[in-house]
Amino acid sequence: MSAALPSKDRLASEQTSIGEQTLVYGVAPITPRDRLTMRANAPLEPRKAQRPADHGLFDTNARNQIEMF
Repeated sequence: MSAALPSKDRLASEQTSIGEQTLVYGVAPITPRDRLTMRANAPLEPRKAQRPADHGLFDTNARNQIEMF
């Protein structure tokens, strides 16, 4: 039941540097503007590894101590 599609119903394709790509109707390629918009809307990530907040109020080991002094 996998008969070949007539030539007018075949999906178009184009040759790119990474190989042949099928062009699907109604699907637009991602533009550089779209990629920049996605990166601008993404949450910020630290540039360096962050130190853990394990001091003061956030120190979970301090909750295990028996004596204050």
